[in-house]
Amino acid sequence: MKLPERKPSGREKDEAAVVALAQLREKLHATEISHARKAAFQLSWMQEDGLEILVEALFGSFPRDTKKAAAYGLRSMNGRMRKLAEEALTKGLAHHNRITKDACAKSLQLLKEGPPPKRAGFQKEFQRPRRPGIKEFRGRGPARNQFQPRNARPGR
Repeated sequence: MKLPERKPSGREKDEAAVVALAQLREKLHATEISHARKAAFQLSWMQEDGLEILVEALFGSFPRDTKKAAAYGLRSMNGRMRKLAEEALTKGLAHHNRITKDACAKSLQLLKEGPPPKRAGFQKEFQRPRRPGIKEFRGRGPARNQFQPRNARPGR
């Protein structure tokens, strides 16, 4: 998918920041959801520029995976941007696109409640049984690894 060129906001410090934001924006729109989520998480650390790109991806006409990754990035925002990200997700609940509504509702639910608890005992069913360790067998008499001269052995 060919994205339209993004105009720099003026907050970027140098050309390297502009290039990094462009690369992360491309990765956000990737078809592989894991790459898109990683890019969204990295954008969540980039303050206003990251917020701007994530909101654009959430409210634009993009595929479901892009919108879900953008909602994940907004959910991962920290510091002073967290409140703005929550406002953007709340605004998305009234959006005309059903996919945007669903992604925003799920992200807001996870923000408020946290992740669902894991089922107890789930991993124990699939673990292989462990073998008992090798135990030392001690017979009667002195240990065999101790050196004793022939004439000092018991029984002679």
